[in-house]
Amino acid sequence: MADPSTTPPLTRASVLAAHSLIKPYIHETPVLTNTTLDQLASTPRTPEELQGTEWEATERPANPKIRFWFKCENFQRIGAFKARGAFHAVERLKQTEGLEGLRKGGVVTHSSGNHAQALSLAARENGIPAHIVMPTISPPPKIAATKDYGANITFSGSTSTEREAVTREVIEQTGARLVPPYDHPDIILGQGTAALELQRQVAASLSTSGTTNRRLNAIISPCGGGGLLSGTALACSDLSPSDPSTPGPILVFGAEPSFSGADDGRRGYYSGTRIESVKSLTIADGLRTPLGAYPWSIIYERKLVAGMYSVGEEEIKKALRLVYERMKVVVEPSAVVGLAVALFNEEFRSMVEREGGEEGWDLGVVFSGGNVELAALGRLFGEE
Repeated sequence: MADPSTTPPLTRASVLAAHSLIKPYIHETPVLTNTTLDQLASTPRTPEELQGTEWEATERPANPKIRFWFKCENFQRIGAFKARGAFHAVERLKQTEGLEGLRKGGVVTHSSGNHAQALSLAARENGIPAHIVMPTISPPPKIAATKDYGANITFSGSTSTEREAVTREVIEQTGARLVPPYDHPDIILGQGTAALELQRQVAASLSTSGTTNRRLNAIISPCGGGGLLSGTALACSDLSPSDPSTPGPILVFGAEPSFSGADDGRRGYYSGTRIESVKSLTIADGLRTPLGAYPWSIIYERKLVAGMYSVGEEEIKKALRLVYERMKVVVEPSAVVGLAVALFNEEFRSMVEREGGEEGWDLGVVFSGGNVELAALGRLFGEE
Protein backbone atom coordinates (compact mmCIF):
# COMPACT_ATOMS: atom_id res chain seq x y z
CA MET A 1 0.00 0.00 0.00
CA ALA A 2 1.03 3.62 -0.29
CA ASP A 3 3.33 4.66 2.55
CA PRO A 4 1.04 6.40 5.07
CA SER A 5 3.79 8.95 5.69
CA THR A 6 3.41 10.16 2.09
CA THR A 7 -0.37 10.50 2.15
CA PRO A 8 -2.12 13.85 2.48
CA PRO A 9 -3.01 15.06 5.99
CA LEU A 10 -6.29 13.80 7.38
CA THR A 11 -8.27 17.02 6.98
CA ARG A 12 -11.37 18.28 5.20
CA ALA A 13 -9.12 19.94 2.62
CA SER A 14 -7.64 16.55 1.75
CA VAL A 15 -11.14 15.08 1.37
CA LEU A 16 -11.91 17.89 -1.08
CA ALA A 17 -8.72 17.06 -3.02
CA ALA A 18 -9.66 13.36 -3.02
CA HIS A 19 -13.04 14.22 -4.50
CA SER A 20 -11.39 16.11 -7.36
CA LEU A 21 -9.13 13.12 -8.01
CA ILE A 22 -11.85 10.46 -8.17
CA LYS A 23 -14.68 12.50 -9.65
CA PRO A 24 -14.18 11.06 -13.18
CA TYR A 25 -14.64 7.52 -11.83
CA ILE A 26 -17.59 7.73 -9.44
CA HIS A 27 -21.27 8.66 -9.46
CA GLU A 28 -22.63 11.62 -7.54
CA THR A 29 -25.32 9.57 -5.86
CA PRO A 30 -28.79 11.02 -5.21
CA VAL A 31 -30.12 12.29 -1.90
CA LEU A 32 -33.69 11.20 -1.14
CA THR A 33 -36.24 12.26 1.44
CA ASN A 34 -39.31 10.47 2.77
CA THR A 35 -42.16 12.12 4.63
CA THR A 36 -43.45 8.86 6.10
CA LEU A 37 -40.11 8.02 7.70
CA ASP A 38 -39.83 11.60 8.99
CA GLN A 39 -43.20 11.19 10.67
CA LEU A 40 -42.28 7.84 12.17
CA ALA A 41 -39.02 9.22 13.57
CA SER A 42 -40.84 12.28 14.94
CA THR A 43 -43.49 10.26 16.82
CA PRO A 44 -42.85 8.97 20.35
CA ARG A 45 -42.70 5.20 20.61
CA THR A 46 -45.51 3.57 22.56
CA PRO A 47 -45.00 1.61 25.79
CA GLU A 48 -45.90 -1.52 23.83
CA GLU A 49 -43.14 -0.81 21.31
CA LEU A 50 -40.62 -0.31 24.11
CA GLN A 51 -41.61 -3.47 25.95
CA GLY A 52 -38.81 -6.02 25.94
CA THR A 53 -36.17 -3.40 25.14
CA GLU A 54 -33.65 -1.80 27.48
CA TRP A 55 -35.91 1.26 27.58
CA GLU A 56 -39.13 -0.45 28.65
CA ALA A 57 -39.08 1.34 32.03
CA THR A 58 -38.79 4.76 30.40
CA GLU A 59 -41.32 7.15 31.92
CA ARG A 60 -41.58 9.37 28.84
CA PRO A 61 -40.49 8.13 25.41
CA ALA A 62 -38.37 10.53 23.40
CA ASN A 63 -40.17 12.94 21.08
CA PRO A 64 -37.58 14.30 18.62
CA LYS A 65 -38.31 16.14 15.39
CA ILE A 66 -36.27 14.55 12.60
CA ARG A 67 -36.14 15.26 8.88
CA PHE A 68 -34.11 12.64 7.02
CA TRP A 69 -31.78 13.16 4.06
CA PHE A 70 -30.71 9.79 2.68
CA LYS A 71 -27.39 9.71 0.81
CA CYS A 72 -27.94 6.74 -1.50
CA GLU A 73 -24.58 5.08 -1.96
CA ASN A 74 -26.51 1.97 -2.93
CA PHE A 75 -26.62 3.70 -6.34
CA GLN A 76 -22.83 4.11 -6.40
CA ARG A 77 -20.70 2.08 -8.79
CA ILE A 78 -20.49 -1.56 -7.58
CA GLY A 79 -23.51 -0.70 -5.41
CA ALA A 80 -21.65 0.74 -2.42
CA PHE A 81 -19.59 3.67 -1.13
CA LYS A 82 -16.47 1.48 -1.22
CA ALA A 83 -15.85 2.55 -4.83
CA ARG A 84 -14.79 5.96 -3.54
CA GLY A 85 -11.98 4.70 -1.32
CA ALA A 86 -10.78 2.08 -3.79
CA PHE A 87 -10.48 4.49 -6.70
CA HIS A 88 -8.73 7.04 -4.52
CA ALA A 89 -6.25 4.45 -3.24
CA VAL A 90 -5.47 3.26 -6.77
CA GLU A 91 -5.08 6.82 -8.06
CA ARG A 92 -2.69 7.61 -5.21
CA LEU A 93 -0.68 4.43 -5.92
CA LYS A 94 -0.45 5.45 -9.57
CA GLN A 95 1.00 8.78 -8.46
CA THR A 96 3.58 7.23 -6.13
CA GLU A 97 4.36 3.88 -7.77
CA GLY A 98 3.61 4.43 -11.44
CA LEU A 99 1.02 2.55 -13.45
CA GLU A 100 3.46 0.13 -15.09
CA GLY A 101 4.82 -0.99 -11.75
CA LEU A 102 1.34 -1.70 -10.48
CA ARG A 103 0.53 -3.71 -13.59
CA LYS A 104 3.37 -6.11 -12.82
CA GLY A 105 2.37 -7.19 -9.33
CA GLY A 106 -1.17 -5.94 -9.08
CA VAL A 107 -3.12 -4.98 -5.98
CA VAL A 108 -4.52 -7.14 -3.19
CA THR A 109 -7.06 -6.77 -0.40
CA HIS A 110 -9.25 -8.77 1.96
CA SER A 111 -12.96 -8.06 2.01
CA SER A 112 -16.35 -9.69 2.54
CA GLY A 113 -17.58 -8.21 -0.70
CA ASN A 114 -18.08 -4.48 -1.28
CA HIS A 115 -14.44 -3.40 -1.07
CA ALA A 116 -13.54 -6.54 -3.03
CA GLN A 117 -15.78 -5.43 -5.89
CA ALA A 118 -14.63 -1.82 -5.64
CA LEU A 119 -10.92 -2.62 -5.86
CA SER A 120 -11.54 -5.15 -8.63
CA LEU A 121 -13.33 -2.49 -10.68
CA ALA A 122 -10.69 0.18 -10.06
CA ALA A 123 -7.95 -2.29 -10.99
CA ARG A 124 -9.74 -3.46 -14.14
CA GLU A 125 -10.20 0.08 -15.40
CA ASN A 126 -6.45 0.61 -15.09
CA GLY A 127 -5.35 -2.77 -16.45
CA ILE A 128 -4.02 -3.84 -13.06
CA PRO A 129 -4.35 -7.43 -11.73
CA ALA A 130 -6.54 -7.67 -8.63
CA HIS A 131 -6.06 -10.38 -5.98
CA ILE A 132 -8.94 -10.60 -3.51
CA VAL A 133 -9.06 -12.57 -0.26
CA MET A 134 -12.70 -13.26 0.67
CA PRO A 135 -14.15 -15.09 3.70
CA THR A 136 -15.92 -18.29 2.75
CA ILE A 137 -19.12 -16.90 4.32
CA SER A 138 -19.23 -13.91 1.96
CA PRO A 139 -22.62 -13.48 0.25
CA PRO A 140 -22.64 -15.37 -3.08
CA PRO A 141 -23.72 -12.31 -5.13
CA LYS A 142 -20.69 -10.39 -3.86
CA ILE A 143 -18.37 -13.28 -4.73
CA ALA A 144 -19.91 -13.56 -8.20
CA ALA A 145 -19.65 -9.82 -8.84
CA THR A 146 -16.02 -9.77 -7.76
CA LYS A 147 -15.23 -12.57 -10.20
CA ASP A 148 -17.10 -10.72 -12.94
CA TYR A 149 -14.75 -7.76 -12.51
CA GLY A 150 -11.86 -10.10 -13.34
CA ALA A 151 -10.35 -10.56 -9.88
CA ASN A 152 -8.36 -13.58 -8.71
CA ILE A 153 -10.14 -14.80 -5.55
CA THR A 154 -8.60 -16.70 -2.63
CA PHE A 155 -10.88 -17.78 0.22
CA SER A 156 -10.14 -17.49 3.93
CA GLY A 157 -11.75 -17.74 7.36
CA SER A 158 -14.12 -15.03 8.53
CA THR A 159 -12.09 -13.24 11.23
CA SER A 160 -9.80 -10.33 10.45
CA THR A 161 -6.80 -12.36 11.69
CA GLU A 162 -7.55 -15.17 9.24
CA ARG A 163 -8.13 -12.75 6.35
CA GLU A 164 -4.88 -10.89 6.99
CA ALA A 165 -2.82 -14.11 7.21
CA VAL A 166 -4.01 -15.27 3.78
CA THR A 167 -3.46 -11.78 2.36
CA ARG A 168 0.18 -11.88 3.46
CA GLU A 169 0.59 -15.20 1.63
CA VAL A 170 -0.81 -13.68 -1.57
CA ILE A 171 1.55 -10.71 -1.29
CA GLU A 172 4.54 -13.07 -0.91
CA GLN A 173 3.46 -15.03 -3.99
CA THR A 174 2.57 -12.12 -6.29
CA GLY A 175 4.28 -8.96 -5.06
CA ALA A 176 0.91 -7.21 -5.12
CA ARG A 177 0.45 -3.89 -3.32
CA LEU A 178 -1.99 -3.98 -0.42
CA VAL A 179 -5.07 -1.77 -0.58
CA PRO A 180 -6.72 -2.22 2.85
CA PRO A 181 -10.51 -2.17 3.09
CA TYR A 182 -10.62 0.68 5.62
CA ASP A 183 -7.49 1.17 7.74
CA HIS A 184 -5.48 3.54 5.55
CA PRO A 185 -5.53 7.34 5.04
CA ASP A 186 -6.13 7.10 1.28
CA ILE A 187 -9.19 4.91 1.83
CA ILE A 188 -10.56 7.20 4.55
CA LEU A 189 -10.16 10.32 2.42
CA GLY A 190 -11.93 8.68 -0.49
CA GLN A 191 -14.85 7.53 1.63
CA GLY A 192 -15.29 11.02 3.06
CA THR A 193 -16.26 12.36 -0.35
CA ALA A 194 -19.81 11.03 0.08
CA ALA A 195 -20.36 13.42 2.99
CA LEU A 196 -19.01 16.34 0.95
CA GLU A 197 -21.63 15.69 -1.70
CA LEU A 198 -24.34 15.27 0.92
CA GLN A 199 -23.54 18.64 2.49
CA ARG A 200 -23.75 20.42 -0.82
CA GLN A 201 -26.85 18.57 -2.03
CA VAL A 202 -28.83 19.30 1.15
CA ALA A 203 -27.80 22.96 1.13
CA ALA A 204 -28.83 23.27 -2.52
CA SER A 205 -32.20 21.60 -1.89
CA LEU A 206 -33.00 23.83 1.06
CA SER A 207 -31.94 26.91 -0.88
CA THR A 208 -34.07 25.97 -3.88
CA SER A 209 -37.10 25.47 -1.65
CA GLY A 210 -36.58 28.88 -0.06
CA THR A 211 -35.84 27.35 3.35
CA THR A 212 -33.22 29.67 4.80
CA ASN A 213 -33.62 28.93 8.51
CA ARG A 214 -32.51 25.28 8.32
CA ARG A 215 -29.32 23.40 7.59
CA LEU A 216 -27.89 19.90 7.84
CA ASN A 217 -27.39 19.43 11.58
CA ALA A 218 -25.86 15.98 11.71
CA ILE A 219 -24.90 12.85 9.76
CA ILE A 220 -25.16 9.30 11.06
CA SER A 221 -23.04 6.66 9.35
CA PRO A 222 -22.74 2.90 9.78
CA CYS A 223 -19.44 1.77 11.27
CA GLY A 224 -17.60 -1.47 10.63
CA GLY A 225 -13.90 -0.88 10.11
CA GLY A 226 -14.58 2.84 10.39
CA GLY A 227 -13.40 4.11 7.00
CA LEU A 228 -16.74 5.67 6.07
CA LEU A 229 -17.43 7.07 9.53
CA SER A 230 -13.96 8.60 9.96
CA GLY A 231 -14.03 9.98 6.41
CA THR A 232 -17.43 11.52 7.10
CA ALA A 233 -16.04 13.08 10.28
CA LEU A 234 -13.14 14.62 8.35
CA ALA A 235 -15.53 16.00 5.73
CA CYS A 236 -17.51 17.70 8.51
CA SER A 237 -14.47 19.12 10.32
CA ASP A 238 -12.88 22.54 9.88
CA LEU A 239 -15.99 23.92 8.20
CA SER A 240 -15.62 27.44 6.85
CA PRO A 241 -18.45 29.85 7.79
CA SER A 242 -18.07 31.40 4.34
CA ASP A 243 -18.83 28.12 2.56
CA PRO A 244 -22.52 28.27 1.52
CA SER A 245 -22.75 24.47 1.43
CA THR A 246 -21.81 24.23 5.12
CA PRO A 247 -23.47 27.12 6.99
CA GLY A 248 -22.69 25.68 10.42
CA PRO A 249 -21.09 22.80 12.31
CA ILE A 250 -22.29 19.33 11.38
CA LEU A 251 -22.20 16.67 14.07
CA VAL A 252 -21.25 13.12 13.11
CA PHE A 253 -22.46 9.94 14.80
CA GLY A 254 -21.63 6.27 14.31
CA ALA A 255 -24.12 3.39 14.20
CA GLU A 256 -23.42 -0.30 14.77
CA PRO A 257 -25.27 -3.58 15.30
CA SER A 258 -25.16 -4.78 18.91
CA PHE A 259 -25.44 -8.48 18.07
CA SER A 260 -22.67 -10.69 19.43
CA GLY A 261 -20.22 -7.85 20.11
CA ALA A 262 -20.42 -6.19 16.69
CA ASP A 263 -20.66 -2.82 18.48
CA ASP A 264 -16.93 -2.83 19.17
CA GLY A 265 -16.61 0.78 18.04
CA ARG A 266 -19.23 1.97 20.52
CA ARG A 267 -17.77 -0.06 23.39
CA GLY A 268 -14.27 1.14 22.62
CA TYR A 269 -15.40 4.74 22.23
CA TYR A 270 -16.92 4.84 25.71
CA SER A 271 -14.23 2.77 27.42
CA GLY A 272 -11.34 4.66 25.82
CA THR A 273 -9.67 1.51 24.45
CA ARG A 274 -9.90 0.30 20.84
CA ILE A 275 -11.20 -3.26 20.55
CA GLU A 276 -9.09 -5.08 17.97
CA SER A 277 -10.99 -8.33 17.48
CA VAL A 278 -14.63 -9.01 16.61
CA LYS A 279 -16.39 -12.26 15.79
CA SER A 280 -20.03 -11.68 14.98
CA LEU A 281 -22.55 -13.04 12.52
CA THR A 282 -24.84 -10.01 12.60
CA ILE A 283 -27.17 -9.71 9.60
CA ALA A 284 -25.33 -6.43 8.88
CA ASP A 285 -22.49 -8.42 7.31
CA GLY A 286 -20.58 -5.36 6.13
CA LEU A 287 -20.11 -4.26 9.76
CA ARG A 288 -18.51 -7.39 11.17
CA THR A 289 -14.97 -6.00 11.22
CA PRO A 290 -13.19 -4.27 14.13
CA LEU A 291 -12.53 -0.53 14.10
CA GLY A 292 -9.18 0.22 12.45
CA ALA A 293 -6.31 2.19 13.99
CA TYR A 294 -6.48 5.16 11.60
CA PRO A 295 -10.27 5.50 11.91
CA TRP A 296 -9.91 5.23 15.70
CA SER A 297 -7.47 8.13 15.73
CA ILE A 298 -10.09 10.31 14.00
CA ILE A 299 -13.21 9.00 15.69
CA TYR A 300 -11.94 8.82 19.26
CA GLU A 301 -8.54 10.43 19.71
CA ARG A 302 -9.41 13.59 17.76
CA LYS A 303 -13.01 13.48 19.01
CA LEU A 304 -14.41 14.22 15.55
CA VAL A 305 -17.32 11.83 16.13
CA ALA A 306 -19.86 13.08 18.68
CA GLY A 307 -21.20 9.70 19.74
CA MET A 308 -21.64 6.01 18.91
CA TYR A 309 -24.93 4.11 19.10
CA SER A 310 -26.10 0.55 18.47
CA VAL A 311 -29.28 -1.38 17.67
CA GLY A 312 -30.34 -5.01 17.70
CA GLU A 313 -31.08 -7.35 14.83
CA GLU A 314 -34.85 -6.87 15.04
CA GLU A 315 -34.51 -3.09 14.78
CA ILE A 316 -32.27 -3.48 11.73
CA LYS A 317 -34.84 -5.76 10.12
CA LYS A 318 -37.64 -3.30 10.86
CA ALA A 319 -35.68 -0.43 9.33
CA LEU A 320 -34.83 -2.55 6.29
CA ARG A 321 -38.47 -3.41 5.75
CA LEU A 322 -39.47 0.26 6.02
CA VAL A 323 -36.95 1.30 3.38
CA TYR A 324 -38.14 -1.41 0.99
CA GLU A 325 -41.83 -0.75 1.55
CA ARG A 326 -41.86 3.04 1.93
CA MET A 327 -38.91 4.21 -0.19
CA LYS A 328 -38.87 1.43 -2.79
CA VAL A 329 -35.07 1.27 -2.94
CA VAL A 330 -32.77 -1.74 -2.58
CA VAL A 331 -30.37 -1.56 0.35
CA GLU A 332 -28.45 -4.12 2.36
CA PRO A 333 -28.87 -4.57 6.14
CA SER A 334 -25.63 -2.72 6.92
CA ALA A 335 -26.96 0.36 5.14
CA VAL A 336 -29.95 0.89 7.43
CA VAL A 337 -28.25 0.66 10.82
CA GLY A 338 -28.07 4.46 11.08
CA LEU A 339 -31.76 4.76 10.25
CA ALA A 340 -32.54 2.06 12.82
CA VAL A 341 -30.71 4.07 15.49
CA ALA A 342 -32.73 7.19 14.65
CA LEU A 343 -35.99 5.26 14.77
CA PHE A 344 -35.46 2.91 17.70
CA ASN A 345 -32.54 3.92 19.95
CA GLU A 346 -34.10 5.98 22.74
CA GLU A 347 -30.75 7.33 23.88
CA PHE A 348 -30.08 8.81 20.44
CA ARG A 349 -33.65 10.02 20.06
CA SER A 350 -33.57 11.75 23.45
CA MET A 351 -30.34 13.48 22.50
CA VAL A 352 -31.89 14.77 19.26
CA GLU A 353 -34.95 15.99 21.16
CA ARG A 354 -32.75 17.79 23.68
CA GLU A 355 -30.35 19.33 21.16
CA GLY A 356 -32.84 20.00 18.37
CA GLY A 357 -35.64 21.46 20.45
CA GLU A 358 -38.89 22.40 18.75
CA GLU A 359 -37.20 23.01 15.40
CA GLY A 360 -35.64 19.55 15.33
CA TRP A 361 -32.81 18.29 13.19
CA ASP A 362 -32.11 17.76 9.53
CA LEU A 363 -30.29 14.43 9.76
CA GLY A 364 -28.18 12.94 6.99
CA VAL A 365 -28.26 9.13 6.83
CA VAL A 366 -25.72 7.33 4.69
CA PHE A 367 -27.17 4.31 2.91
CA SER A 368 -23.81 2.60 2.52
CA GLY A 369 -24.73 -0.02 -0.08
CA GLY A 370 -27.29 -2.19 -1.80
CA ASN A 371 -25.49 -5.47 -2.49
CA VAL A 372 -27.92 -7.92 -1.00
CA GLU A 373 -28.75 -11.52 -1.89
CA LEU A 374 -32.45 -11.85 -2.73
CA ALA A 375 -32.61 -15.34 -1.28
CA ALA A 376 -31.13 -14.01 1.96
CA LEU A 377 -33.82 -11.34 2.09
CA GLY A 378 -36.46 -14.02 1.67
CA ARG A 379 -34.98 -16.02 4.54
CA LEU A 380 -34.65 -12.90 6.68
CA PHE A 381 -38.26 -11.83 6.39
CA GLY A 382 -39.57 -15.38 6.14
CA GLU A 383 -38.57 -15.89 9.75
CA GLU A 384 -41.08 -13.30 10.95
